[in-house]
Amino acid sequence: MGKKLKIAIIGYGKMGKEIEKLVIERGHDITAIIDSERHWDELRQMLKISDVAIEFTTPATAPTNIERCFETETPVVCGTTGWLEHLPGLRKLCLEKDQTLFYASNFSIGVNIFFEINRRLAGFLRDYEEYLPEICETHHTQKLDAPSGTAVSLANDILKERKNLTGWVKKGEKHPNDKLEVESFRIKEVTGTHIVSYHSPVDSIEIKHTAHNRSGFTRGALMAAEWVYNKKGVFSMNDLLKF
Repeated sequence: MGKKLKIAIIGYGKMGKEIEKLVIERGHDITAIIDSERHWDELRQMLKISDVAIEFTTPATAPTNIERCFETETPVVCGTTGWLEHLPGLRKLCLEKDQTLFYASNFSIGVNIFFEINRRLAGFLRDYEEYLPEICETHHTQKLDAPSGTAVSLANDILKERKNLTGWVKKGEKHPNDKLEVESFRIKEVTGTHIVSYHSPVDSIEIKHTAHNRSGFTRGALMAAEWVYNKKGVFSMNDLLKF
């Protein structure tokens, strides 16, 4: 481990609790755990002495939490998904205020390797339009967004290569044939599974990632927090992993 960091945790659900354990295990200090408006009122000043904040909350609260980190000049690592419509504005605000935002739809090293494989496979099949892509993702019943942020990232990377597709839709919705279908399931105690498949009249190609527990996500998030220390700007796992 490098420098011992002072870390604020924003969000104290399952991910927040797992991050707390790992932060302590790695020898860092926890300056604050913020999980409500009352906590913000009481602990906001603690962010100013924090080296970084790690944010895992809800799609409705994440953008405001990020803005509050900018206001206290606290670098923030965010893993909340389902709010991407706000990302362009927050990226612009981050750069204007000379602050730090590290965002990832998934912090797992394995998933980010999976992202890279997905991008390359989409590139290989760019000119073979008879291979029709689709995505299927399964998560636990407490996950609020569907499809998952990971599935949306996978879909967007495919769409960059497939000019015959104009966007993605949830499977089951009525749509023209130029859309990529994304299917979601919510099943108790499932950490996360993502399958990308291509089907042609003669064969199928499939890649799959299955998470066995949350430790891959928490370790990646803390790795991002350690990496982003003393950096300014907007970053992603591609920057950390040098893909």
